[in-house]
Amino acid sequence: MSDVSETNEARFGEFVAVRRHEYVAELVLDRPKAMNAVSSEMARSVAAACDALGADPSVRVTVLTSSSDRAFCVGADLKERNSFTDDELRRQRPTARACYTGVLDLPMPSIAAVHGFALGGGFELALACDLIVADATAVVGLPEVSVGVIPGGGGTQLLPRRVGAARAAELVFTARRVPAVEASGLGLVDELVDADARGAALELAARIAANSPVGLRAAKRAMRLGQGMDVRAGLEVEDAAWRTVAFSGDRREGVAAFNEKRAPRWPGE
Repeated sequence: MSDVSETNEARFGEFVAVRRHEYVAELVLDRPKAMNAVSSEMARSVAAACDALGADPSVRVTVLTSSSDRAFCVGADLKERNSFTDDELRRQRPTARACYTGVLDLPMPSIAAVHGFALGGGFELALACDLIVADATAVVGLPEVSVGVIPGGGGTQLLPRRVGAARAAELVFTARRVPAVEASGLGLVDELVDADARGAALELAARIAANSPVGLRAAKRAMRLGQGMDVRAGLEVEDAAWRTVAFSGDRREGVAAFNEKRAPRWPGE
């Protein structure tokens, strides 16, 4: 895996970095010695980075990556958790939730680039993204019931929406680890490449980022809000999202660029 040190990098604490690649932001989990186990400090940093990205209208796509050669993220830091009293664990819960909801609530399209292990809360971070790109080293799973808890970073809700209730139940109840090829076949990942999940995810992000930033955010909002609604209610959500883009500068520029046979210059308004 490549070094996280780049001139266009911002740090969010010790364990999280954000790189900019023009309109694409790369949120790097950077605790390689612990295979990116999510400590309280790291959870706060992920949440802070997501807040900053969500407030930046120039970011069209976010890619979640890892600086580790061995793992995307192995989930909660169980060494830290082992020292907690019940009261400390209870007080830490909002911090953990803010980490996962921060990724889930990113207003722009998001892609997880999974290399190596993505287990427990690590896989939940990937599930919180809109798309998951993995390479042949990937191993994913939600093993929480094997240590006496349940997936608490969105897994019980996001996994059934991705693969269906029965398949999600089998994966959660058995706590098994799923290798890359099987994960692709089950729909646990969206794109499987032989090597370099990060590179493939950044290439996909660049293709997405060529499109209207206003359109991308509105389309994501419509799809997310429409989940779980009946089709009529979902169509109302879609209509509201359409109205936000139909009278925007991006729509006017997109139509003009099409008619003038040139690449659009999105105002992002």
